Amino acid sequence: MSAPFLYRAWVLASRCLIPFAASAEARKLNAQDVPAARAGEKRGIATQPRPSGALVWVHAASVGESLSVLALITRMGHMLPDAHFLITSGTATSARLVDQRLPPRSLHQFAPLDAPGPLKRFLAHWQPDAAIFVESEIWPQMLRRTHATGAPMALVNARMSDKTVEFWEKWPRTARYLFDVFTLIVTQNDAMARNMIRMHAPADRVSPGVNLKSMAGPLPVDAQALAAAHTALGGRAVWVASSTHEGEERSVLDAHKKLLREIPDLCLILAPRHPERGDAVEALVQDAGLTVQRRSRGDAPGGQVYLADTLGELGLWYSLSDVVFLGGSLLPIGGHNPFEVAQSGAAVLSGNHVAAFAETYAQLEAEGAARIVADGDDLAARVAALLTKPDELATMTAAAARFIAAQDDQLDAIASRLITTLKLDTP
Repeated sequence: MSAPFLYRAWVLASRCLIPFAASAEARKLNAQDVPAARAGEKRGIATQPRPSGALVWVHAASVGESLSVLALITRMGHMLPDAHFLITSGTATSARLVDQRLPPRSLHQFAPLDAPGPLKRFLAHWQPDAAIFVESEIWPQMLRRTHATGAPMALVNARMSDKTVEFWEKWPRTARYLFDVFTLIVTQNDAMARNMIRMHAPADRVSPGVNLKSMAGPLPVDAQALAAAHTALGGRAVWVASSTHEGEERSVLDAHKKLLREIPDLCLILAPRHPERGDAVEALVQDAGLTVQRRSRGDAPGGQVYLADTLGELGLWYSLSDVVFLGGSLLPIGGHNPFEVAQSGAAVLSGNHVAAFAETYAQLEAEGAARIVADGDDLAARVAALLTKPDELATMTAAAARFIAAQDDQLDAIASRLITTLKLDTP
């Protein structure tokens, strides 16, 4: 199949844009304290040697996508004891979190920019034997140049926005040129499988699957930090509101004030989605007349509200309570990943704006592991019920544990299918 005009135009544009894009990426990584040498990875300059033997390249965009495939890589690693895995992503945060949870025989690099020079250098150095792309990582040159090496390729956990689907529907020749590189496309659900076919992906290679985020495993927890937090809290009742967005904290704080009337020593651990909003959120807590301690200042957990304005510690906060409210859901934001909460063994509470995880919340609700709240008043009532009725809380946490346990067999099936489809089981 010859390259369509839209692809050729992007190749030409990328040649012109690469100096500016590389500089911008270097500045961004430098601002996040990433060593200068690693910024070169964006230009395809490797900072680690290629391991000997079979190498599977797994590319994800950012934090959620990167973490979602770690359990899959671990399972594939058990099945392929001699294989190595290269994980690439684009952001400094994803790099830090992946480095903390690297599966055996795995390493991380920043993904090369989608331009000829970076990709040539990257592929010449790493020479992947197979490539797995995650969710919506449709970089035209990355896909076609990897395909040209002869490495079998798969797209897993495929999920595209409605706008993306509509865009590729309008460019059938280019869409077929890109999606034809994949030997297998595994989507998150049936609806996305239908959308992939609408986008001109080869119908015989599209297969509905499950959301890999349901199989990612519990978030990491620092045992010493957990013990110190338990000591600091001294047996106080705790609930968590995580991944909250601007406009939601007022409702959460109003709910907490109502709860304090019934449970006077209750502590709220408030973890905003964007920790850089810490000052603004602290001001909201003070305006609400509540005492506040703050993680970024080194304060131990305490106060009526503990502001957890750091990255990478959600596992710690989830370990301190069986009741977690997930933000991004009281306003039309789309909701956030409930699997991480369920994997911690906690009951999931959420607002009703969960379009990004609608199918998952429906299943969690049906199994009794999650409940949807209408507003701040409803949130206060639900948290109060769970904290004062142990049987009700135990029923929800048990349902969450059953939901997570059911995902394990599906992970084995996906790993086996990828190994076979990508010809990794042949010498």
